Amino acid sequence: MTALTPDQRAMLAVWQQHAHAEFALKDADAALATMTDSPYVLLVPSGTGASGKAGVHAFYAEKFLPQLPLDFELVPLWQTFGDNRLVDEFVVRFTQNLMMDWMLPGVPATGRPVEFAMVGVIQFEGGKVAAERLYWDQATVLSQLGLPDHPAAAVGLGSAARLLQLRTTTRSPRATGKPPALGASRASAGGSDGSE
Repeated sequence: MTALTPDQRAMLAVWQQHAHAEFALKDADAALATMTDSPYVLLVPSGTGASGKAGVHAFYAEKFLPQLPLDFELVPLWQTFGDNRLVDEFVVRFTQNLMMDWMLPGVPATGRPVEFAMVGVIQFEGGKVAAERLYWDQATVLSQLGLPDHPAAAVGLGSAARLLQLRTTTRSPRATGKPPALGASRASAGGSDGSE
């Protein structure tokens, strides 16, 4: 485990505060307090999310937070840090006992348990969360729900185009053609196999 820099510790503290607001407090206002004035959230496999402070607030308050199962659990695995990004890998577990349109649009409650890996790419600007991009294997989730051929398997088809659009409208090293900084600026916490 490599020691975190002060900037990386600051990013981690903001991210932990943000996650606490979402999953412990279930408070959209508290989550938005950790974000920039023009954040975005994109859940790539489901194609859901929002842009702008009002849009992200509405997404959290009306779709995401009210549709979290009571037994929703995040099991942390690894965190990888860059200059202005944090990649958070974890296992998600829950029983799908309610509609979850943020994750499974149009899928009624099945009452079945689900467990899968998820990766979040969290971008920071000015010490606050500017963007959240979440990735998981939708086919794995639908298979565990007994719905491998459900139309929700294809709901994220427009996400790649949305990511390309967001890349050109946000401050990103890739958007300017400059490759992201690698190597010495990265540190891992929580364990790593050293390969990236």
